[in-house]
Amino acid sequence: MRDKPLARLTSPALLGLLLVTLAPAPASAAGPAPLPSPAASRPLSPADVFELEWASEPQISPDGREVVYARRFHDIRSDRRRSALWLASADGARHRPLLSNSFSDGFARWSPDGGRIAWVGADADGGAQIFVRYMDSGTVARVTMLTQAPLDLAWAPDGRSIAFVMRVPDTHEGLKVTLPAAPEGAKWAEPLKVIDRVVYRADGEGMLPEAFAQVFVVPAEGGTARQLTTGRFDHAGGMAWTPDSRALIVSANRRDDVEYVPFDSDLYRVAVADGAMTRLTDRFGPDGEPAVARDGRIAWVGFDDKFQGYQRRRLYVMDADGGGRRELLADLDRDVNAPVFAADGRSLYFSYDDRGRTRIASVSLDGKLTQLVNDMGGESWSRPYDGGSFSVARDGTFAWTKSTPLKPSEVAIGRSGRELTNLNGDFLALRQLGQVEAITFPSSADGREIQGWIVKPPGFDASKKYPLILEIHGGPFTNYGPRFALEMQLYAAPGNVVLYINPR
Repeated sequence: MRDKPLARLTSPALLGLLLVTLAPAPASAAGPAPLPSPAASRPLSPADVFELEWASEPQISPDGREVVYARRFHDIRSDRRRSALWLASADGARHRPLLSNSFSDGFARWSPDGGRIAWVGADADGGAQIFVRYMDSGTVARVTMLTQAPLDLAWAPDGRSIAFVMRVPDTHEGLKVTLPAAPEGAKWAEPLKVIDRVVYRADGEGMLPEAFAQVFVVPAEGGTARQLTTGRFDHAGGMAWTPDSRALIVSANRRDDVEYVPFDSDLYRVAVADGAMTRLTDRFGPDGEPAVARDGRIAWVGFDDKFQGYQRRRLYVMDADGGGRRELLADLDRDVNAPVFAADGRSLYFSYDDRGRTRIASVSLDGKLTQLVNDMGGESWSRPYDGGSFSVARDGTFAWTKSTPLKPSEVAIGRSGRELTNLNGDFLALRQLGQVEAITFPSSADGREIQGWIVKPPGFDASKKYPLILEIHGGPFTNYGPRFALEMQLYAAPGNVVLYINPR
């Protein structure tokens, strides 16, 4: 299990309220300052959160010629995060929106033949639905009529169906409490909420809905969405189609005591025809993020749960029927994430974190490791946590989110890291950022090396003294790294030195 920050400022307005206390008072309250000239620049301010953009979920087309991605930003009028889908050509010649008036779109996925793109977007009533765009004509078709938001999308290899995950409200009747009725016209407090689940809230999400994530399929040309999985279990640990389009490999914890043993998930084959489930893994511990090769072999990540605080996520492969299980990269002392089979099925792409950097690598089925890039990230734009995503075309070209300490994520392509986007070039040209310096030093306890980073305020003068802010790391398992972090820059902007350190 990987931890999350102990607290997140999900509202940009709250971020501004916190950070403005660190800034010097304005010289005048007469009104907003005039717009700077193109040659002027200044340090960052809390309101700049509304100027920032970052790339997320780059999906390269099967032929490797185009990348569709989510261009994310914050809407200053609604104080909400927005997302528009854009297309970038792999040669860098074209960069254009996929749709007009796109502000709430994501989960874009290419069809296997590259002729269509499916995504989740808002309909006219504000609800989330699945749409498909036909690339030859530009025609957009609405595929679903859903009452809840889809959480993920996956095209069937034959292009006829789309699988997705959606939360279904729980019909379980728990403890019933009868309260007295309020007199007519009375203003009583909100009625109490009865909670009978062990896990009822999550960091970054708040109170969890009384619902369970189930797998559905819908015809790619539109029609009735059909639910494949049932029960008071979440089926949100990843899914992948089998090559014949007749089944899905999904991850779920379907134990009767799931709330007390939450990390014992397994892989199941779910038949599309009737929802019949076949269990493929049976060890005690989490198994998820399945990937399927063209010959039916399955790759996934997991570990044998020994009840330790941190346990390494390992990479495994097995035959289509669950036999022949074996581990790849047994000597790689790092968490493996997001495995993807190459088109020929002879190797896997994946990501892992090493000394504060997120790498993309590949491994052949005989265990040969090849390093590809080492600066994926930037999607967690507020703090320097790991993150980022990638996708792979049939010819092995991959698109990914690239980040540096001075720039949020951009869409990059291949091992060269050539950037297809420049989302903040205009904005950052008018702002002074604090320079980020990596440091290492021995622990005073036992001499082990400690890794960290110093952010110096704009215009730093080594002959002067500055206040120091120690930005505390949550954890202790997720890493900080040399990635863009708006919070660190805002702390440094008014004249502070900021220190952030990776935990032991």
